[in-house]
Amino acid sequence: MKIPKGFTHKNPHGMRNWPVNERPRERLIKEGPEILSDAHLLAVILRTGTRGNSAVDLSRIMLKKTGGIGPLGLLEISELSLIPGIGPAKAAQIKAVFELSRRIHSFPPPKRGKILSSKDLFRMYSSFFKNKKKEIFKAVLLNGKHQIIKDFIISQGSLNSSIVHPREAFNPAIRESAAAVVFMHNHPSGDPSPSSQDLETTHRLVKVGDLIGIKVLDHIIIGDGKYVSLNDRRLLKDGRG
Repeated sequence: MKIPKGFTHKNPHGMRNWPVNERPRERLIKEGPEILSDAHLLAVILRTGTRGNSAVDLSRIMLKKTGGIGPLGLLEISELSLIPGIGPAKAAQIKAVFELSRRIHSFPPPKRGKILSSKDLFRMYSSFFKNKKKEIFKAVLLNGKHQIIKDFIISQGSLNSSIVHPREAFNPAIRESAAAVVFMHNHPSGDPSPSSQDLETTHRLVKVGDLIGIKVLDHIIIGDGKYVSLNDRRLLKDGRG
């Protein structure tokens, strides 16, 4: 029986034959999308490869031929379809992803209203920090009315600690002319209780913020379904509020 072109079920190079913990989709689910390379993210979209090439192989070929993920997004469906292994169906999948990305970035940011409490921020960002295996330190920038302008990841640490320098922490706030900032980070252990290092880092950032005129409103530590606000506990300044 003739095997149809593109049939991958018995393809010895196919991702079905890879160890489960190396497959892009499974890694994305377990570790998050930020851990994957451009080729692996693209492979998740393509889902299948061709005879002799896995979806990852096909993605690498596409990126090499086009010069990277940016130039790839500029191609029309007719141009994408000319790449070996990419027919109209896969070309349409790729084009749809880039169009969604374009619409997201061109859409005006939602008016989230004034941030009234630490609980507001916990509700907004708890899903981002959920199940993260490393500490991620984020800065949430606010205008003079305490409305969110943007947020930035400042650092990604080890499983136990996140190193934060005031220069990196305040660079986005200065660049965006923010009036205030809320710092947030997670404890992968699930316990949001502040450590001595958390307090020391916070006090240093508050002092720097006072010097440059950007007020640190809070430092929120997120655990497993719960959080601690250093402002609510009056621990922003040397443990005395």
